[in-house]
Amino acid sequence: MEPTPEQVAAGHAFYTPRTLALYDLGILGWFSRAAWRCPARRILQHYDAHVSPNHLDVGVGTGWFLERCAFGTDAPRLALMDLNTSCLDVAAKRLARYAPERYEADVLQPIELDVAPFDSVGMNYLLHCIPGDLAAKGKAFTHLGALTNPGAAVFGATLLHGGVRRNWLAREVMRQNNKKGIFSNADDDLDGLRAVVAEHLDDPQVEVVGCVGIFSGRTR
Repeated sequence: MEPTPEQVAAGHAFYTPRTLALYDLGILGWFSRAAWRCPARRILQHYDAHVSPNHLDVGVGTGWFLERCAFGTDAPRLALMDLNTSCLDVAAKRLARYAPERYEADVLQPIELDVAPFDSVGMNYLLHCIPGDLAAKGKAFTHLGALTNPGAAVFGATLLHGGVRRNWLAREVMRQNNKKGIFSNADDDLDGLRAVVAEHLDDPQVEVVGCVGIFSGRTR
């Protein structure tokens, strides 16, 4: 079943200028350690291992990881993609020194852009905000893969509901956020993540840190 426009909107409506002002300290700081048990520095290491100088980042948050990761050059080609204009505004301002390209798009729909393809795509903390189960969320890999060169690195992280150990705080936050539609990960489990990554990418890799599934692979 296709998600409704309301379900899609709920997944990103939480991220307003006010909440984004607290995002780095609250979500990437306290919640990452106390609830998800996956510190931001571990995700930053994942960026450093896979990001290229020709990079598209999807679900950009505040741009915290992009500000700190190692592109391998002082002048990377960087593109930002999100359905939330507040996130694009905050990240683009933070990363202005790179003159980033900026695209507003829904990854569950085909993305028609007349641009040069990318060599890496970051999907960090994106999938758990997309409506549907992980198999349905696989459309995001297909649509984003169409924007890449063959062999491009696709990587990211997502919060998992099943197949991982969640402490009380993680369970409660996920319960509340799924109820509000901020998260849509009640059906997301480790086996499902492994399956969708393997279906869409070569050299699929999935690692669990806390209740976070950290994944990577390469486009075909």
